[in-house]
Amino acid sequence: MRETLGHSTVAAENVIADGYFRSYSVVGLLALVGVLFVAVAFGAGRLLRPVVPTPEKLLTYECGVDPVGEGWAHTQVRYYVYAFLYVIFAVDSVFLFPWATVFAAPGYGATTLVEMFVFLGFLAVGLLYAYKKGVLAWT
Repeated sequence: MRETLGHSTVAAENVIADGYFRSYSVVGLLALVGVLFVAVAFGAGRLLRPVVPTPEKLLTYECGVDPVGEGWAHTQVRYYVYAFLYVIFAVDSVFLFPWATVFAAPGYGATTLVEMFVFLGFLAVGLLYAYKKGVLAWT
C-alpha cells in the first residue's frame, strides 16, 4: 500500500511539473515567434527599400524646417527633474495597489502597514529634499 501511495505521489508530482514546464514552453514559444516576426520585418525592410544616399537625405530633418546652426540645443534640467519626480510617484502607485490587496488578506495587516509607512516615509523624505533644494519651484 505504501509503495502504491509513493508511486502515485511521484506520478502526481510529474504531472504537476509537466504542466508547470508546459506553461513556460508556451511563453518561450511566443517569445521566439515575436523575435522571429521582428527579425523578418526588419530583414524585409532592408531588402525592399531603395538605397540612394544623397546629401539632402543625410541632413537632420525636423518638422519640415531646414536645419540652421548646430545640432545641439540647451535644455533646462528642471524638466528632467519633473519627469523623474513623476516616475517616482508613478512607481509609488504601482506599489500601492498590490499592497492594498495583501493588506486585506488575513494575517498580514500590521506587517504590511508598517512596511508601507516605511516606504511612504522614504518617498516623503525624497519629496522634502526636492522641496528644500528648490526643485519644485517653477520659475
